[in-house]
Amino acid sequence: MWITQGCRCIQSLKVAPSKLLRSNTSIHSHLASRKLITSARTIKNNTGFNKCFTLRDLIKSNGIIARFCSTSPKPKQSKAVGYWLLGCSGMVFTAVVLGGVTRLTESGLSMVTWKLLGEKLPRSEEEWQTEFETYKQYPEYKYKNMNITISEFKRIWYMEYAHRTWGRAIGAAVFLPAAWFWARGYLDRAMKVRVGAYCVLVAAQGLMGWYMVKSGLEDRFQGPSDVPRVSQYRLAAHLSLAFILYSALVAGSLRMLRPFPSGYTIKRIKALKSLTALAHTVKAMVFFTAVSGAFVAGLDAGLVYNSFPKMGDEWIPSDILSLRPRARNVTENPTTVQFDHRVLGTGTLLAASAAGLLAARRPLSPAARRVALAVAAAAWLQVGLGITTLLTYVPTPVAASHQAGSLVLLTLAVWLTHEIKLLKYIPK
Repeated sequence: MWITQGCRCIQSLKVAPSKLLRSNTSIHSHLASRKLITSARTIKNNTGFNKCFTLRDLIKSNGIIARFCSTSPKPKQSKAVGYWLLGCSGMVFTAVVLGGVTRLTESGLSMVTWKLLGEKLPRSEEEWQTEFETYKQYPEYKYKNMNITISEFKRIWYMEYAHRTWGRAIGAAVFLPAAWFWARGYLDRAMKVRVGAYCVLVAAQGLMGWYMVKSGLEDRFQGPSDVPRVSQYRLAAHLSLAFILYSALVAGSLRMLRPFPSGYTIKRIKALKSLTALAHTVKAMVFFTAVSGAFVAGLDAGLVYNSFPKMGDEWIPSDILSLRPRARNVTENPTTVQFDHRVLGTGTLLAASAAGLLAARRPLSPAARRVALAVAAAAWLQVGLGITTLLTYVPTPVAASHQAGSLVLLTLAVWLTHEIKLLKYIPK
């Protein structure tokens, strides 16, 4: 039997006869063994004996063939899992933006109860009035919204209801397909670990969301300058979990849709060492800048100094260390929080720009080079949105776009590290 198209890169392959080994206990259990050898590849070695090169030897000896010749087809199920993870990441992206809008419109404390499977939507005016009376018992109404009308209450209630409902939809989109893919055998051992981590993160995200809201419902706002709001620490934790979940889903989908070749090994390529380090640095800095942005949102620090590049008339404001002990300023002083966010944003811009410039000088694939340039462009756009948000006193559309921009930049940074890693796979 001859196979003339066993591989796109090699012609004239001969297939040795298959040996079928059957077990004595079961007629259905068998093991087929096939060996591919080249039809006319015999070369005399130094000892004078002829050596027959197998397909594996030929591929090993030719790096170009090894990179472009696939020895095994990609299973369809891996694509299905990849598209599922990509869809889930899109839902998380939407949830982060929707959560930002909920925070900007000060709607997050309108729902004062939490149920695992969802709160009941009021259907009649009587039910709405009951919900409104319950809301009146909590600090946001007592100290801030005492003049709110029921129609205004409905508006903010619907916003928070949409955010929570979308979060539960994410849970269903992750848990139900995960169980199906797991039961059908679509997941290998490594992907099972990843999917288990996704499920844990989704559950933790939902619990942290309620734990965050609960901090704004506690009767702890007694001072004349106290404003009922959620804890900036819990808000930062809630956003951090969302970013971790999102980046993990994006990375998992890339592993399925642009898989690493099987039968290859990763080796260090000196020309890519600096670019790899920069790509990972950009990912880390985008994450920490976003976390600092959560503290900015939690303390309304975006309304403290609405000028750029200076903060008022100074590069470093005089009240940047006004709290005692001084460590409190990092997370509790609005001036310090805004200053830190500016510094981290600038650092992210420099790292992303350096990655884009370095990509032009390194041996990258066209796809990797385009992604590296996109990282630099997205960083500049993100900084522009941040400055605009600051100078225009945090309007909701611009501020929400700024938060979405951080996710776009994170997506590109994760994609870049994946593309660089693909270049490092070489034959064993």
